[in-house]
Amino acid sequence: MKKTKKTIVSVALATSLALSISSTYTAAAPVAQSSSSQAYNAVDKKVLNKINVDNIYNDIEYLAKTPRVAGTAAEHKAAWYIQKKLKSFGYKANVEPFTFVGYTEASKVELSADGTSYSPSSFTYSVNGNVSAEVVYAGLATKEELATQDLTGKVALIQRGSISFGEKVLNAAEKGAKAVIIYNNADGELNGTLGGANDSYVPAVALSKAEGEQLLEKVKAGTLTATVNIEGAEVSERISYNVTATKSPTEKKRNTDDIIVIGAHHDSVEGAPGANDDASGTAMVIELARVLKSLPTDTELRFVTFGAEELGLIGSQEYVDGLSHDEKDRIVGMFNLDMVGSRDAGDLVLKTADGKANFVTKLAQASSLRLNGAATPYSEGGRSDHVPFAEAGIPAALFIHDPAEPWYHTPEDSIDKISKEKLQDVAEIVGTAVYDRARPDHKGPKAQRGQSFKAPELYYQQDLK
Repeated sequence: MKKTKKTIVSVALATSLALSISSTYTAAAPVAQSSSSQAYNAVDKKVLNKINVDNIYNDIEYLAKTPRVAGTAAEHKAAWYIQKKLKSFGYKANVEPFTFVGYTEASKVELSADGTSYSPSSFTYSVNGNVSAEVVYAGLATKEELATQDLTGKVALIQRGSISFGEKVLNAAEKGAKAVIIYNNADGELNGTLGGANDSYVPAVALSKAEGEQLLEKVKAGTLTATVNIEGAEVSERISYNVTATKSPTEKKRNTDDIIVIGAHHDSVEGAPGANDDASGTAMVIELARVLKSLPTDTELRFVTFGAEELGLIGSQEYVDGLSHDEKDRIVGMFNLDMVGSRDAGDLVLKTADGKANFVTKLAQASSLRLNGAATPYSEGGRSDHVPFAEAGIPAALFIHDPAEPWYHTPEDSIDKISKEKLQDVAEIVGTAVYDRARPDHKGPKAQRGQSFKAPELYYQQDLK
């Protein structure tokens, strides 16, 4: 059993992928079909003839009956369903639990001042409390600005910008504030996170730019008393799950000692059934496990579905952290399937953490060239389960359609939005790419270990400030 790790995340925070991807993609240079193409196509057919898109669709339909938020009974049910399916193919499949510290958003968030009710939202990790006190303007709440300001017993009114929301709350609390109001510096609502649980936080709410400026004018006009009320927020330790299954090489005498990982995340965000994000990838992992089970291979294949991806790639990070140095050195590629079936999304693209081609993109581009006459383009992109593998120096790539569908992270991400044609296309490309390398006497590109990669920015950077 792997050693578990407590990781602080938010159950309500859901930012697995950007709503749109604007990077410039790079396609492989045209490759002339060689005399070996017939042999390659014959091998491809061994995979293509086995793929049944209805299996993928039916598993999506089952998984997408309800949201599968990490740490909930629904996620647990999904994990056991995946295990049962993998076992039915003859695998020894495991459900591997890990713990994390999760946050439940407040059930009640209220703000009133001198008889006027406002429309606040809470920050992820904001604490419960009911505070009535004078409102004092605290600017951006940097340490420099607050150096000579006494906020003892006050409600601090703070503008967004310069430093993180969490720093603003801690700085104000350090100067004695009993509650914090942060208003936006641009039009629109303000939603964000304090970055993690902290016993030093005071109740903090968010306001739009218009409402915040309205409060500021009242503060400038004279003494203003406000009441901040937050109820129902909860921080607690929870359990999520990874599901794993392994296909050992069947060609023992030609065993390469290499490993290929095919993965996807099975959790979804609160309120969204997650048919495309990411029941589609999970169901495809299940089907590819079935397809490849009976084919001869000289490479170890691992099929993994990850929990708590939506809360910060926790399951995949847990999995990578549990790998031995030998295993990390032996994994030649990680295929990450995330949002691979929406009828309303764009074309299939590949995303690598550093934007560079690697062993996985080369295999996939060669397969898409053989099957479709064009190589699937690639570009830089993180925010999904390939990132922890890349950070460990393992070649990895995300398979996703760009741009994302309008239903991303909404209750409308349902089975009726799934395209069997897109599922079929991705399953064929990934299945043949993996088998091109895992089959005995493979002739695909040679595996080259990548350099250890470090993500250039915080996972939640866009929500922190």
